[in-house]
Amino acid sequence: MPSHHHHHRSTPLLSATAASSSSSQSFVSKLLLLLTLLPLSLAALAFVLQWRGGGVSDPTIATSAAYSRWAPRGSHHEIFPGMETFSSLSPKSHSSSDCINLGRTSSHSLPYYGDWKFGFEANLRPKICITTSTSAGLEQILPWMLYHRVLGVTNFFLFVEGHAASPNVSKVLESLPGVKVVYRTKELEEQQAKSRIWNETWLSSFFYKPCNYELFVKQSLNMEMAIVMARDARMEWILHLDTDELIHPAGASEYSLRQLLLDVPSNVDMVIFPNYESSVERDDIKDPFTEVSMFKKNYDHLPKDTYFGMYKESTRGNPNYFLTYGNGKAAARIQDHLRPNGAHRWHNYMKTPNEIKLEEAAVLHYTYAKFSDLTSRRDRCGCKPTKDDVKRCFMLEFDRAAFIIASTQTEEEMLNWYRERVVWGDKDLRLKLLRKGILTRIYAPMAIIQGLRESGVFSSVIANAPTTISKDKFLASIDSSNSSRVVSPTTHASRKIGRSRQQQTSARKVLEIETNATDEAAAVPPLSPPAWTMTTFEQ
Repeated sequence: MPSHHHHHRSTPLLSATAASSSSSQSFVSKLLLLLTLLPLSLAALAFVLQWRGGGVSDPTIATSAAYSRWAPRGSHHEIFPGMETFSSLSPKSHSSSDCINLGRTSSHSLPYYGDWKFGFEANLRPKICITTSTSAGLEQILPWMLYHRVLGVTNFFLFVEGHAASPNVSKVLESLPGVKVVYRTKELEEQQAKSRIWNETWLSSFFYKPCNYELFVKQSLNMEMAIVMARDARMEWILHLDTDELIHPAGASEYSLRQLLLDVPSNVDMVIFPNYESSVERDDIKDPFTEVSMFKKNYDHLPKDTYFGMYKESTRGNPNYFLTYGNGKAAARIQDHLRPNGAHRWHNYMKTPNEIKLEEAAVLHYTYAKFSDLTSRRDRCGCKPTKDDVKRCFMLEFDRAAFIIASTQTEEEMLNWYRERVVWGDKDLRLKLLRKGILTRIYAPMAIIQGLRESGVFSSVIANAPTTISKDKFLASIDSSNSSRVVSPTTHASRKIGRSRQQQTSARKVLEIETNATDEAAAVPPLSPPAWTMTTFEQ
């Protein structure tokens, strides 16, 4: 009896266990089915969205409303440059030889600016301008100019001749807002022959000499005119840079020249940027701004022991630590009585400028970055390839040696010389000097310029340029294009100005200003960095 009662109670327990097991198996089966169907459903949905567009606008054909949220405050231009279809660009805009490396890619635009005009808000301070004297083409001038636009430069005063003054180039340059193009014409030379600095002694030691000396005089005369233009445009700072030089505003709270100069104390008149020199790692560089990331640091930014301790390995048998100059470039505050003091410095007629030298920021000088730079320098100068004549033509020793090599050697011999003296092909030496701090990597300019190219900014500038220029500008461009051709030593432009020096001096009204003794000091030329000697090593 008891056993029968026990069996009766165990039967419901077995049924409950079986039901629970069956329910659990059913749940697991449903879960597995759900996990199987879910990825398949998502994949199918993705396929449908991709096929139909899914209601998401393609960035390259987005509506103006989508662009407006990215446009900078106050911008009236809603569509980024370079986002138009390729067929909408003028056929002429990508047929010019200057534009080979300026074409757009399929990458998306940078969201920093609404269009290639780089409209700055009126209240941004300080107002900065750059002046240059150039004969380069668009492939060099446009990246140089728009890079500095990104850094906050608003105005450019371009003194052009040669290729830079040709109609195809000048029409693009003149189409850019904030750009003033000045052609080197006979009228300009006559006007500069009457200028103040032409009739002063501090620049006179550079007169009546060809090549680099003539360029140095032209740059100084152009800088004098640029000061007047900068004052008329209400600029606050002015820099003189060549189109193979980029400002590297390290040390500022943001990568901005405007921010860098905003932080300068109000009692400072001049800011000196030590220069770094490009150190190429290949002999086939075509676009230095986007292919060169290694630079040799300036003496002013290195410990003395490091500089002199590594001097021989740093020069690799070249005449100096840098191939070319080592005394940097300067920015000057626009004020009364400002004048140039050669291409590298500024001065003031009434006082000695209060200057500071920046500890982190630099000018990046892309010198001899392309193998073709050897022959291009040779072709611009009519000097004889002798040791005596090159001293008359070039200020720096490496320029002299390079000119002789380019004038007397075969293409193969030139390339071997270039690899030995310019290219940093020894990986172990590179790494050693990078660890010591002699060499450094700087990527920001490369990234910015490549970003501008990929966003289509360069193509947009060219496409928006007028197809023709006025008759007066055309004649000026032709005159200026011819003025830079290599001519006989007796007809250099600076000498043409100089032939009337005595007449201009006698006819010129005497300035009623007391000249300080410091005003008569010679202009600051391009100078090499300190050289290694046993004396400096022992000190």
